[in-house]
Amino acid sequence: MKIAKLLILGIAVIAMNSCIGVSADISINANGSGRITLEYRLSQMLESLGRLDGNERKPIIPVGREDFERGVARIPGLSLRSFSSKEARGADGGRDTVIKAALDFSDTAALLAFLDITGSHVSHAGDSGNSLRLVLLEPASQALNADLVSLLQEAYAGYELRISLSAPKTATLAVSPPSVKTAQLVSQGKKVTFAIDIGDLLTLTDGLALEIAW
Repeated sequence: MKIAKLLILGIAVIAMNSCIGVSADISINANGSGRITLEYRLSQMLESLGRLDGNERKPIIPVGREDFERGVARIPGLSLRSFSSKEARGADGGRDTVIKAALDFSDTAALLAFLDITGSHVSHAGDSGNSLRLVLLEPASQALNADLVSLLQEAYAGYELRISLSAPKTATLAVSPPSVKTAQLVSQGKKVTFAIDIGDLLTLTDGLALEIAW
């Protein structure tokens, strides 16, 4: 399901399909309900180049309101609150399609299903407290050469992945492995945030996971 792959499983898809900026702002209540506000930017310049491979009729990411409506209809407890799409100036000087959607979830099960329908990259625990673990990137099988690292960082300059969570009480955010030095963190408070440039993200070879506890 396309919409369920967007955030967690879609990191590699971001690079391949030119969706090069993603922001997810999660607000969760004490009873497990809440809202996720999602924004992503699709570079029209890179999108047009991607059409040369003949896949223009098979978009992997949701690009319209109907895509979102079909996706949320398959997840119990999830509903689409709002959707908008507009054009804006991109970091590369061209035009971006900016898509924003707000989705309400009735419980953590609906949130987890949205983040990863397979359940293999996201987990939640809640006894005396709550914790949410998101695996954003699996370890690479081999190191990237310097030329490829430079190319990725240049191609995706100005675009980032940003994930934040607002909790009903003080939350903490931990990054694994802790050696990710290029990320921006708000690691403690009622709202915690992780942000990293897409170019830096795609050059990580040790994988990347977030653990948020509250």
